[in-house]
Amino acid sequence: MPTKLRLQHRQQRPVAPSALGDADRRLMLRLVFFCTGATLCGFAALQFGNDNLLLALLESVTGLLLLWGAWKITAVRDLTPWTYLYLLPTYCFLLYIIVMPGASQTAFVWMYLVPIMSYLLLGRTAGFWLAAPFILLAAFLYVWRYAEVRTPAGMIDLANAILCGLLLMLFVHIYEARRAAAQRVLERVAETDALTGVFNRGRFQQLFTLAVQQADRSQQPFCLVLLDVDHFKQVNDSWGHVVGDRALQHLCQVLQQRLRITDQVGRLGGEEFGLLLLNTDLQAGATLVEDLRQQLSEQPLMVNGMRVPLAATFGVAQWPVDGSTTEVLYRCADQRLYRGKAYGRNRVVSEGGGLAVSDLG
Repeated sequence: MPTKLRLQHRQQRPVAPSALGDADRRLMLRLVFFCTGATLCGFAALQFGNDNLLLALLESVTGLLLLWGAWKITAVRDLTPWTYLYLLPTYCFLLYIIVMPGASQTAFVWMYLVPIMSYLLLGRTAGFWLAAPFILLAAFLYVWRYAEVRTPAGMIDLANAILCGLLLMLFVHIYEARRAAAQRVLERVAETDALTGVFNRGRFQQLFTLAVQQADRSQQPFCLVLLDVDHFKQVNDSWGHVVGDRALQHLCQVLQQRLRITDQVGRLGGEEFGLLLLNTDLQAGATLVEDLRQQLSEQPLMVNGMRVPLAATFGVAQWPVDGSTTEVLYRCADQRLYRGKAYGRNRVVSEGGGLAVSDLG
């Protein structure tokens, strides 16, 4: 895949590439919030029965807040603050139960949840920097709280606990790195066209919808461009499908030479492609597309020293002048594309609507 197109893929990833996907993080956080909230409410009921009113009230309020968070998190846009808001108090509480009066000497085992939750919810880098200080502090508090670990038998117990924690953190670190790499490969395969390396139809439609949503918020125009390779069937018939495939690859290479890093390219099917020119009005978009058309005509595909001429017809539409929704804007660009075909192909059409009978006469 060309470098410029690889960068486009990375720009579409608001979530850290080494963390769980947004949907998985949301589901996991919702489950964690619900389970923790329900557990705290249950303990609060027991504390009320034990006449420990202050602790019961604290657990009740915290539990209800977590249950509210489990319901609310489905509509939250940025999960990162919610993740830290849960993990930091939880980790501090796990440290406290190591040193609180009457604590069990085995209470430290809850600290083994720290690297697992940190890596799953925050990814490899952020997860490490959050988990490592808490693990080290837990080890220090364990030594400070239980003086008998300074005996040989106690040191063996401490070494077992620390070694197990370090190995667990190492395994989670390696696993998260491999999982994140595999996830990126799967995502790239799922959203790119195998032949040309540009976005496939499904991913391009997602980006198109996202562009409309962002334009609604920023009120910055953008252009949708639909293009169709002229007489592509003749290329396949005359040169064979192998050359036809190379022609489509050549087309994408020519496009990415001129397009900006913020522009998006997608293969919509066969020899039809789509472009998203962000923060671009109709005049600037038509000028850029005309440059693309000329560049394609001037750079034919070379096969065994022979020229395979290529040309394309383009239809350009601007948000919101030509349409404020994906359906209307796409229809406008499509109509202009077919108007360009009716006018003789190898041209850019950026005005007008559908074809009339007079256009065909």
